[in-house]
Amino acid sequence: MKLVLQQKQHLNLVMTTELRQAITLLQYSTQDLYDYLKEQELENPLIELVEKNETYDYPKSRNQTVQSNDDYIDPLDFVANKERNLHEFLIEQIEFKKISQEKKEQLKYLILNLDENGYITFNKQDLAKDLQLGELAFESLVLKLQSLEPIGIGAADLADCLQIQLKFYYPDEILAKKIVKSYLKELANKQWHVISKQEDVSMREIDQAFEIIRSLNPKPAGNFNCVEATYLTPDIIVEFDEESEQFIVNLNDHYIPNITFNQNYTQKNNESNHFDNYVKDQFKKYQWLKNSIEQRRSTIIKIMNVLLTKQTDVFLGGLKKINPLTLKDVAEIIDMHESTVSRATDNKIIQTPAGTFELKQFFSTRLSTSTGEDTSQTQVKNILQSMIKKENKYKPLSDQKLAEQMKINQNIAISRRTIAKYRDELNIPSSSKRKEIKI
Repeated sequence: MKLVLQQKQHLNLVMTTELRQAITLLQYSTQDLYDYLKEQELENPLIELVEKNETYDYPKSRNQTVQSNDDYIDPLDFVANKERNLHEFLIEQIEFKKISQEKKEQLKYLILNLDENGYITFNKQDLAKDLQLGELAFESLVLKLQSLEPIGIGAADLADCLQIQLKFYYPDEILAKKIVKSYLKELANKQWHVISKQEDVSMREIDQAFEIIRSLNPKPAGNFNCVEATYLTPDIIVEFDEESEQFIVNLNDHYIPNITFNQNYTQKNNESNHFDNYVKDQFKKYQWLKNSIEQRRSTIIKIMNVLLTKQTDVFLGGLKKINPLTLKDVAEIIDMHESTVSRATDNKIIQTPAGTFELKQFFSTRLSTSTGEDTSQTQVKNILQSMIKKENKYKPLSDQKLAEQMKINQNIAISRRTIAKYRDELNIPSSSKRKEIKI
């Protein structure tokens, strides 16, 4: 065995910077594209962005009957819409408490340590140490916090939260308190017979206690807005023209600035080859950027034309009308790779006459029926929801029974595991947890 130097030629696929840029731009939303162009303007001196002066009229609803009046000013538009959060609501209450200022500050500290559900999830010993309080003094402070509204605030966990509310709203309901204290897991799994046997009570009594517990609020802070609402800007707007009875597709990129070439650098006479090479390199990036944006726009339009043909019912009736359509189907029609279609549909929001959706929602896996016809995964989920809604609540259908009935009534052959998977995706509990008490 010896060392030998050899020369070989072979071909490799290389991901160039320009190709990586084109792929990245393809999966950007319109807002992300705008931010990216701003960054490129700072990095490349040859790129100059010119903001568009044209005004854009957003499409109005077909059902809109109120006429606009430019001279009319609604005074309510100038009223601040500020909703109180949980912390502000609780701090406002303690200001009216007849307690010392020191206690108020200690209560404020506890309030600021509540989680999004209104629970004290931090270690109580650490909180007591921070406040320099003994065990009894700290428990007394927690009780003061729990006396505030909404009732159940300041609890340590779910059981504690429900017990606080039962003590306040239903002080005489002994069975409900026992169930919350000792049988919360059995209650969640609807193991009524276990509770009935252990406590020697009838199913009617358990049903009454269950109704009381179900009326309580497991998340006292749930009605308060902890975060500001976020608003989505559609990347694609689809309108229906009633005169021509056709859909009109518009890319909502009216605020994307025009990309122009900065002529100042071409007019400079410089003998430095280094400067010339720099300008040529930046000009190449400028050209690639323009081509990538145009390619992104063209790809999205091609995909939308296919969707308008294949998913016409969805644009008018919503996702319940969806037909089986995969990314691969669209890729074959527009003669592109499936990964390209996947990237082009990522992070895109589409506004339609039937509502606003993620563009990915217009694609659904194809499933075959026993008669040879195709149905979509979304349609199967809708059928599953309908079947569970109509089932006997005292004897709910198991996943196997649901699969069998779907094959008999809908001619859809589907496995028990697939039923379980779809049920989990729809946040529908199992049959044992859907079962109600029969008295």
